[in-house]
Amino acid sequence: MVDLQQLETNPGTGQPVDAAAHIDVTPKAVAKIREIFAKHDVQGGLRLGVLGGGCSGLSYQFKFDAKERARDHVMTFDDVKIFVDPKSMIYLKGMTLDYKESLMQSGFAFENPNAKKACGCGTSFTA
Repeated sequence: MVDLQQLETNPGTGQPVDAAAHIDVTPKAVAKIREIFAKHDVQGGLRLGVLGGGCSGLSYQFKFDAKERARDHVMTFDDVKIFVDPKSMIYLKGMTLDYKESLMQSGFAFENPNAKKACGCGTSFTA
């Protein structure tokens, strides 16, 4: 895991957020996010979230965002910022975002302790 010299604050208040409300990002995932940011000249951060839908009930949202919103949890891993809205944090708290590569496939992997059941593709879950 990346050393969590993590500056997690609520931008709206500048106050630290609940230390238990965190997401870990592995060094491989940080490197891949940084690579994608550079390739597409993305400024800002990566927004992680949860939406209703998917084959298991909830699906992961994964997109780039120019800036955080007032109530977001903002986590910094090296130079990569992760934004999570408060409602999504309920389902993502304690999750690890990893990047895996194999001969068959490569991509981001969500290791979510809040998921009671996940679909075969790993992009949706039941909490």
